[in-house]
Amino acid sequence: MDDWYVDDRCTNCDVARQFAPELIGETGGKSQILRPPSGAEETRRLHAAVFACPTRSIRPRSGRADRSRDPFPMELDDGLWICGHNSRHTAGANSYLLLRPNGTAMMIDTPRWSAELADRYKASGPVTDVLLTHRDHAAHGRSYADHFGARLWIHEGDLDAAPDADCVIRGIDPVEIAEGVTVHPLPGHTRGSVLYLADDRYCFSGDSFYWSRATGDLEVADSVTWYSIEEQAVSLARTADRLRFEWVLPGHGDRHRLPADEMSRRLRALTERTRLLEPRPVDFTAVRW
Repeated sequence: MDDWYVDDRCTNCDVARQFAPELIGETGGKSQILRPPSGAEETRRLHAAVFACPTRSIRPRSGRADRSRDPFPMELDDGLWICGHNSRHTAGANSYLLLRPNGTAMMIDTPRWSAELADRYKASGPVTDVLLTHRDHAAHGRSYADHFGARLWIHEGDLDAAPDADCVIRGIDPVEIAEGVTVHPLPGHTRGSVLYLADDRYCFSGDSFYWSRATGDLEVADSVTWYSIEEQAVSLARTADRLRFEWVLPGHGDRHRLPADEMSRRLRALTERTRLLEPRPVDFTAVRW
């Protein structure tokens, strides 16, 4: 605890706590170091938190963090990586790399922009597509797409956030955009929110729903809904039975893996709970991380 601290730039985005919940907790609406790491694995998780934090608020008292301990991109599953290096310009959202059977990759949402990071991400294979889940996460999409020579995707409802997108998703019907990868429009959090379903295994849910450590369940961030919580309920009701996945991989909130049947049950229950929600003022402090 004496060797590390969280500085006053912390925005309580929860990113660091996702990587090292046993080491970093929440106190007074901010992250706080609970104890120093013990052993190599906890040290690795702490450095994941350090290099994911969008404000670089987790710091050693001795100076800068050792860049050689940067673990990103970090493998979550076979062919699935989390990018780290979350950006303040995407509200600190998580982003992911999905490797495809043909050796190419897709990036879902984006980390902070850096040519050095971009080269690191494409080391696993040519990145053919940058898939944006909605407007809040669009800030670096064009930069990454251009660097990779990739196509940039966004839904027409949020097109003004990426007007130079190469591929525009239209309407509310699911569309297969690549073999094994389907986009499902889910207006609610924003007008143009979507999720991407890959291989009946991975659900990149953007900010439509997430795994909450506080409740131990899937949740919607109804206190941070920019478009319509009623529309989000309609979207979930239309879409829930079409989705089968093991991993929920959100932009904000935690990621989690369960058997597909259990995820389906929980998603149906979330759909019913969301139907009962009413509009409320935006309140970031009310999110149940």
